[in-house]
Amino acid sequence: MEKSKRNIGPLLIILAGCFWGSMGIFVRRLGAFGFTSVQIVSIRITLAALFFCILLPLKDRSAFRIAPRDIPLFLGLGFGSILFFTVCYFTAITMMPLSTAAILLYTSPVWIMLMSMLFFREKPSGLRFLALALAIAGCVLVSGVSGEGITLTGLLVGLGSGIGYGLYSILGTVALRRYSPYAVTAYTFLFAACGSFMVCGPADMVSKFAAAPDTAELLLLCALTALVTAVVPFLFYTLGLRTVEASRAGILATVEPMVATLVGIWVFSEPLTLPSALGIALILAAVVLLNRKGKTAGKQETGSPSPN
Repeated sequence: MEKSKRNIGPLLIILAGCFWGSMGIFVRRLGAFGFTSVQIVSIRITLAALFFCILLPLKDRSAFRIAPRDIPLFLGLGFGSILFFTVCYFTAITMMPLSTAAILLYTSPVWIMLMSMLFFREKPSGLRFLALALAIAGCVLVSGVSGEGITLTGLLVGLGSGIGYGLYSILGTVALRRYSPYAVTAYTFLFAACGSFMVCGPADMVSKFAAAPDTAELLLLCALTALVTAVVPFLFYTLGLRTVEASRAGILATVEPMVATLVGIWVFSEPLTLPSALGIALILAAVVLLNRKGKTAGKQETGSPSPN
């Protein structure tokens, strides 16, 4: 029985990455109803927060209590990471091919390395600098040389998603020293949902729901967006982390940009040029190098959920 649990762990992580990789489908479909990127973020985060707040007391009622001194920490996780990176990522999806947006998101290990050096005083290594060089070269190929019409604004927005994504790992590492993964996830999404209401234009959202030709279809799409791109992958990822080290899970989860690329090609008929493919390979190589480095340097927190 124990062996079967160990065998299914990696599969759950890979499935989580696959679900995250399908995010572009839902973002673009909701966009067709007239919702802005920020409004789509609010829909996804709010519904996911509701689910996790229902799940949390089922797992541990005492986990609902957090110390007042940790409120700024969760504000940073919710506003500075989840809300910021998701808005950037969803905006990037509407400005560029899915593969490019996903790859720019996955520059996050580079930002994690830099922030770890700054805040945790981690010493850089030759391997880390090699990974950084590969990631930068990959970004240049994917966003510049590929000639896919990527603007400077689009590039900055895409990189912003990677920075916000990386910030979650820094703040999440601190939060997981004090709270369970379920508590960290629930409060992060709850604060992010509250923050999204300040910028999404609630009145405009309500009018768009009212003007929808088929409200039932729209509500179903919203529910599926939260379920497929947040609830299910977060649960799969958390369950997988019971038997899979976080460093190894990070490598397995890199199927997300590959799935996003395939979705872009198959669903939206987006082209994949040779420079873009090479850039993708270089950035994924950088991610693998950084994760392998993390595994050899020591065990990471095995309860850290991925922030997608």
